[in-house]
Amino acid sequence: MEPAATRPRPALRPDTVLPEDADRAALVARVHEPRWGGPCVAAVRGEHVVDITDIAPTVSDLMERDDAATIVREAPGGHTWRLDDLLDATATGRRDAPHLLAPIDLQVIKAAGVTFVRSLLERVIEERTGGDPARAARIRTRIGQVVGGTLDGVRPGSPEAAGAKELLVAEGLWSQYLEVGIGPDPEVFTKAPVLSAVGTGADVGVLSASVWNNPEPEVVLVVDSHGRVRGATLGNDVNLRDIEGRSALLLSRAKDNNASCAIGPFVRLLDDGFGIDAVRGLDIDLRIEGADGYALHGRSSLREISRDVLDLVAATHGAHHRYPDGFVLFTGTLFAPTEDRRAPGEGFTHEYGDIVRISNPRLGALVNTVVTSEQAPPWSFGVRALMRNLARRGVL
Repeated sequence: MEPAATRPRPALRPDTVLPEDADRAALVARVHEPRWGGPCVAAVRGEHVVDITDIAPTVSDLMERDDAATIVREAPGGHTWRLDDLLDATATGRRDAPHLLAPIDLQVIKAAGVTFVRSLLERVIEERTGGDPARAARIRTRIGQVVGGTLDGVRPGSPEAAGAKELLVAEGLWSQYLEVGIGPDPEVFTKAPVLSAVGTGADVGVLSASVWNNPEPEVVLVVDSHGRVRGATLGNDVNLRDIEGRSALLLSRAKDNNASCAIGPFVRLLDDGFGIDAVRGLDIDLRIEGADGYALHGRSSLREISRDVLDLVAATHGAHHRYPDGFVLFTGTLFAPTEDRRAPGEGFTHEYGDIVRISNPRLGALVNTVVTSEQAPPWSFGVRALMRNLARRGVL
């Protein structure tokens, strides 16, 4: 991925970032305020963003409260920022001005993989090619000839799923991804360290060593310490197909790098107007715009997910594993781009300066610019820095 002479910057405006029904939504943001040297938990109220850190010093604390939506909508706050000022500073990279951060903090960042049939087949392809994009088209054709529509509508862990797995194995297409894709247990892994996610308007990072990679647009559930889904937002679970394709044991190398996890723009809390059934029906749009004029559009729909989102939560949290500060959970993606970009037969991969827009009318838009992980601003504000900052400000 060769850097361009001028790094493109995404345009961020309230009308393009907010949900269409923002006036009816309880939206949580995090704002970095340079005067205080750290982040603020904030409520988005129309054109303004209101500091509620005195009530909830962390987003994790806010998610533990049964009255979280009421606090976000009605509680008197402290300092107020104009949303368009925050978006402008965020998009232009002005870190000396108040700007938006990823809207989560102490939650563990988890991700569920291979939750859609199409992504399952693409994972099998990655593995069979050993991460070589030039071989993908031939193997994709072969798998299509073998399974056809066999996996459509198959419930993971069912006898039908076991039969489909046997068919693929008999054709010499065994893959460990078959087990997590259609077996009884889902793949759930830790995507990134606490506090390492970047938000809307930030650079998102791809390892410079990767030559086959793509964004993964996903719905991200925000879950409290009791395992209750309290809200939802958007995420980009950046995927390095060549590295993971060499070996599933390289998952951490492929998934957890500087700026490789984007979440935002805001957390929308669940309420009477936006419940878990609304989450189950979300369609996620993806648009990639390259500095060279390249454009790609895709869509991922949670209606086509193989495992219910609450089943994914139950596989993550329970008697077998607790999360005292809560967690967020990437729910997986249907999107696996196969269109050629650089050369025939090599499929899609990112170029430096790609602007990635992940959006949904009820969650808003997460917009990021692709750079290498080595070139993205380093992650430098961790848990110790957060605790010291909040203590110094007297909000703990």
